[in-house]
Amino acid sequence: MDKHFSRFILKALAAATLLNCAGMAAAAEADYAPVTDARLKNAATDDGWLMYRRDYTSRGYAPFKTIDTSNVANLKPAWDWKSDFDMGHEAPPIVNGDYMFVTTPKNNLIAFQASTGKQLWKYEHDLSEVGLKTICCDVVNRGVALYGDKVYMATLDNHVVALDAKTGKVIWNESLNAADVGYAMTLAPLVVKGKVIVGVSGGEYGARGFVEALDAETGKQVWKQHTVPLPGEPGGDTWPKGAAETGGGAAWLTGSYDAETDTLFWGVGNPGPWLATLRPGDNLYTDSVIAMNPDSGKIKWHYQYTPNDTWDYDGTNETVLTDITYKGKEHKALVSASRNGWFYAIDRNDGKLIYAEKFATATSITGFDANGKAITDPEKRPTVDKEVFTCPSFLGGKNWWPISVSPDTHMAYVPTLHTCMTMKGAAVSYKAGLPFLGETFLVKRDPAFPNHWGSVQAIDLNTGKQAWEFPSELPWNGGMLTTAGGLLFSGSADGYLYAFDAKTGKVLWQSPKMASGVLGVPSTWTVNGKQYVGVFAGWGGGVPIWGGEMAKDPKVRNIPLGGHLYVFSL
Repeated sequence: MDKHFSRFILKALAAATLLNCAGMAAAAEADYAPVTDARLKNAATDDGWLMYRRDYTSRGYAPFKTIDTSNVANLKPAWDWKSDFDMGHEAPPIVNGDYMFVTTPKNNLIAFQASTGKQLWKYEHDLSEVGLKTICCDVVNRGVALYGDKVYMATLDNHVVALDAKTGKVIWNESLNAADVGYAMTLAPLVVKGKVIVGVSGGEYGARGFVEALDAETGKQVWKQHTVPLPGEPGGDTWPKGAAETGGGAAWLTGSYDAETDTLFWGVGNPGPWLATLRPGDNLYTDSVIAMNPDSGKIKWHYQYTPNDTWDYDGTNETVLTDITYKGKEHKALVSASRNGWFYAIDRNDGKLIYAEKFATATSITGFDANGKAITDPEKRPTVDKEVFTCPSFLGGKNWWPISVSPDTHMAYVPTLHTCMTMKGAAVSYKAGLPFLGETFLVKRDPAFPNHWGSVQAIDLNTGKQAWEFPSELPWNGGMLTTAGGLLFSGSADGYLYAFDAKTGKVLWQSPKMASGVLGVPSTWTVNGKQYVGVFAGWGGGVPIWGGEMAKDPKVRNIPLGGHLYVFSL
């Protein structure tokens, strides 16, 4: 062969190789589809699971039918992964295409191939200089948000970190507040119209709560809305002089968004200190849902679940957007199963109460006046001289673990606790970084449920009444997931993922025994037409720490710890 021709062939081959390599690299980058505003708005129909509760309505419902009531019994483990921590694992798998993102306690963030479990990258947030002494109820994290080609995580030391979704490289890292003085963040961010929106924890430490929006590209603050107003601000007159500055009102769970009315909804937690005699008044906007303008954070309206809360009933539970027909009238509603033991339907356009029905034993709140304001029993209010017995306990009829709403059955599915408590007032003064409670308490068994600490129950959305119940001897702390396949998925404290018939509550499948009890929130996604269901097992959170007689129950005390992610498919 002519040597000049040989050189030509070699150069051509080299050029082709370079082009091929460049093409492969471009293809590798191209397989991560940017998460646009349009995709977030239409997340309900996406093949992935793009945000904490799948879409802006927070329903926790997926339209997938590959796994259904006829074949769910054939569900098998697809892959699994063990984390480095033996404590509460609460985050759902967040999936875009074949990329999965999960967070662990202490702010590790790991990316996997969603279909195989191959680890792609890992980010470990540096907490070495942080004492974490003001983190309430375990050093947990509830997941990430996606936007563009970035993934966002809020941290225990009050940072929001943006990383390249394909590589894990840090793009920006913004500090919102100092650590170890009462503030922390454990929630999954929510992205709305190019803004990364987060809320702060710290109601047990006298932190003054806030919701904050950051520019998704730069991390710079766009707005900050405090949840406890100061004197002279709307609602400021519901606090005694000097109390609002340490008034609590943490906003520690992810909100919802109504694109039709351009309204952001966020739950607000308990006031501080816990003992209400120290802060007479309604104490807005604690124990409330607030409706905000997502462009400015300005509050449009509020509804308060528990005025002048003295039982730590919070109002942070997820705000689920759904349409209901109540007594023949159609409503654009927001529904929530509150810690105070009542299931609420609220008009999401104006904040007016549609109905409230008990879903657990509830003695602190006895009913509602003509304006929809809760009526509380003064005999159930503790003082420094009076101990009370009341229901539910401060852990709530339901704690943070989310409900799901199915448009197919028109039911809400509620992970329920059956506990009461004794509570008594105590002297307290505020000091930054120390607990700010003013009450002693002990969780006890609900006398109406002598044989089980928890249950899964379905609630008819049009009436607020129970449709079916699955009792559990152990507390039920797993989040809920429903699908168009007629299924309800949720994990149990003794380490199983269950699939229920969403209409009847019949158990159709139970996973192999997992390494630990489930606190995690399940999610589901499809890759190349194959449907997967994933959940974290990893017992921890508030129940082992504050669970009183429930935590001392040998069957609860012996729930094994250990973080382990499980993925199932047919």
